[in-house]
Amino acid sequence: MRISSGVSGFDDLVDGGFPEGRLYVVSGPPGSGKTTFCSQFAAQGARDGDKTLYVSMHETKEGIKQDMEGYEFGFDRAVASDRITFLDALSSDGRRFFGKPNDRRDRNSVANRLTGFIESRDIDRIILDSTMLLSYLLDDTEDTAVQLLTALKRTDATTLLISEMTDPSAYSEEHYLAHGVVFMHNYLEDDGMQRGLQVLKMRGTDIDTDIHDLEFGPKGLRVGAGKPVKH
Repeated sequence: MRISSGVSGFDDLVDGGFPEGRLYVVSGPPGSGKTTFCSQFAAQGARDGDKTLYVSMHETKEGIKQDMEGYEFGFDRAVASDRITFLDALSSDGRRFFGKPNDRRDRNSVANRLTGFIESRDIDRIILDSTMLLSYLLDDTEDTAVQLLTALKRTDATTLLISEMTDPSAYSEEHYLAHGVVFMHNYLEDDGMQRGLQVLKMRGTDIDTDIHDLEFGPKGLRVGAGKPVKH
């Protein structure tokens, strides 16, 4: 079964949506639309009756609401419906849940706590913002990031992991572990800043890996069928 991303035009690129219950990486440079993409994914989940867990070390619940309030895809209504649960890793609640920075953590504790929460709340969609969160939460002397992502892959939830990656050819551990990788481009052309979206990988899906036009509008991000000029 596939679930809708909530991003106009994207589902057409991936045979109708994300194959559910899998892990996907949404990559790109700052300002390329990663948070908006994931917010549309969460809002679509609320419309479909799904529960979403949004874990962030960058923004509070109110901060993301303010960032999305200018769009018409209904993020504010989704939050008001209680279909979206936020965990701010830097808040007092987040520290109680994950522990404090530089604490010595058992390598299983974060994965077990997070997956236990997901299963107990019947979470359908997960957003992790971002890969920096993994190094914050986990002991980087161990393979705990791999362990956590593997544990998330074994849940029934569909997970989007935001990655601050600027080079689409520079794969890291999470890209190899993921079932799919979506890369968002920013580049300058003669008429100004252009944006594009590229599906680099999607297991079980017949895709093309060309760059497709991406633009912000009143309803959020929209992926076009055309391909921008390569830079």
